[in-house]
Amino acid sequence: MEKVKLDNKRILFNLLPAHVAQHFLMSNPRNMDLYYQSYSQVGVMFASIPNFNDFYIELDGNNMGVECLRLLNEIIADFDELMDKDFYKDLEKIKTIGSTYMAAVGLAPTAGTKAKKCISSHLSTLADFAIEMFDVLDEINYQSYNDFVLRVGINVGPVVAGVIGARRPQYDIWGNTVNVASRMDSTGVQGRIQVTEEVHRLLRRGSYRFVCRGKVSVKGKGEMLTYFLEGRTDGNGSQTRSLNSERKMYPFGRAGLQTRLAAGHPPVPPAAGLPVGAGPGALQGSGLAPGPPGQHLPPGASGKEA
Repeated sequence: MEKVKLDNKRILFNLLPAHVAQHFLMSNPRNMDLYYQSYSQVGVMFASIPNFNDFYIELDGNNMGVECLRLLNEIIADFDELMDKDFYKDLEKIKTIGSTYMAAVGLAPTAGTKAKKCISSHLSTLADFAIEMFDVLDEINYQSYNDFVLRVGINVGPVVAGVIGARRPQYDIWGNTVNVASRMDSTGVQGRIQVTEEVHRLLRRGSYRFVCRGKVSVKGKGEMLTYFLEGRTDGNGSQTRSLNSERKMYPFGRAGLQTRLAAGHPPVPPAAGLPVGAGPGALQGSGLAPGPPGQHLPPGASGKEA
């Protein structure tokens, strides 16, 4: 019986944030009212892989799309592993929606001096996580011989968090802040992190570099002034992380593979589900075909340093 209780507790803590799971464990099971909590300042991020839908295809060669989903699971699992770093302990994964990863910061209860941790510090953690997600996806692209791109949107503001459902309870957050964060993603540019004016205001005094994109038409909000987060610098002004720096990019197709071999580099490992040593030709018709030659960071809208 004790083992069953421990297993149930482990499952609950996997389903819900730690402080929410603890709330339910301490509550009277006969009085399971709706759990909700309002927050005045929460950072919300949506990170999507817009070209995954083009990648997904159901063919006999890829087990009717299963291998495509296997690769998506690897991507999401690697994002989860990144969030498990102690540096990102204040972040909370909310959910995945298809190939979109949703996370937030500022939801965990704090006490004492930690309660005064400003939203700028929380947003800084979220911004660093978003930047590092690009590195994680670059590595997966290299290992799977693909060219997935990331598009990120970040907003900050009040939200309401709660748990919905008795069976398979779902922790989620709601509010205009969440809707705008989603729009920052959907109206963004592939390979860029688009943020609202408020996020820019809170982070611009720190070590982050921004470019003003200008006004963007946002559904339900009209014209909004937005910015691209370009990266961050250290205290001396030296570039430490940048989305515009040369990323891990490799030529695709048979000619690209021959170029790597001629240069003395090993061939890129095959995509998931393909036999070791399979070249680009084996990818065709498998649903795991690499995209055309291109860059991870396509040029976005013109802007100026902000």
